[in-house]
Amino acid sequence: MTLLDLWLSRSIPMCLLLQSLVLMALCFPSASMCPKGCICQRDPHLHGLNVTCSQSRLKEIPPSLPVDTVLLRLDHNQIGVVPDQAFRGLRLLRELNLSYNAVETLGEGSFSGIEGTLQVLDLSHNRITSVHKDAFARLKARVIVDDNPWHCDCALQQAIGGMAHNHDAAARVLCRSSELLDQEGRPFLAVNTDLCNLAKRTTDYAMLVTMFGWFAMVISYVVYYVRQNQEDARRHLEYLKSLPSKPKKPDEADDISTVV
Repeated sequence: MTLLDLWLSRSIPMCLLLQSLVLMALCFPSASMCPKGCICQRDPHLHGLNVTCSQSRLKEIPPSLPVDTVLLRLDHNQIGVVPDQAFRGLRLLRELNLSYNAVETLGEGSFSGIEGTLQVLDLSHNRITSVHKDAFARLKARVIVDDNPWHCDCALQQAIGGMAHNHDAAARVLCRSSELLDQEGRPFLAVNTDLCNLAKRTTDYAMLVTMFGWFAMVISYVVYYVRQNQEDARRHLEYLKSLPSKPKKPDEADDISTVV
């Protein structure tokens, strides 16, 4: 066997192996991007990845999620914050499960970038008390918000108002606490009061009371100052009256006699 035959016999299998690796990398680009603690499986029907990170003790949303994720399960973890634009690159995402976590609030851009494709958003069994008024404004997805300790205020009323297509979800929002004490424990949709105007009126009343307090303080000081000056003037006058009269000099008496 010549050196050329020997080189070809060894290089051809290596070239075939290298070609196979390149084809695998091109066909499955997301397999190497699967976050730690997650399982990534390709869904042939949805033409994307199902990424399952359930019960992985995650404390934050993985920063490098595959861009072709169509279903993302982050449930039963310890995630406390949903940062703005956390899912911005996931343009194929259809379902997002964040249930059974420790999320307490949602910002305006928590779901920025996935509003047009997302179909299901599960936020149930968290610790959500408040949300930005526009947190759900552009979402077309069915939102599940059961079992959260909601604080019913103006921002939540505005956020619920933007969920007209999610009436069932809005009906499940129960007020754990509220600006109105008689609404605690009741469904939020049962609140007939405009909480935004209520907050404005409360602020106006507080400002009015504060201004009245300052005005009363100024009047009290002026009255005290006048009375104090009157008292000082009276004492000074009494002091002057108590002084002995000045005796006349002898020369003055003689002058008076001469004139007479």
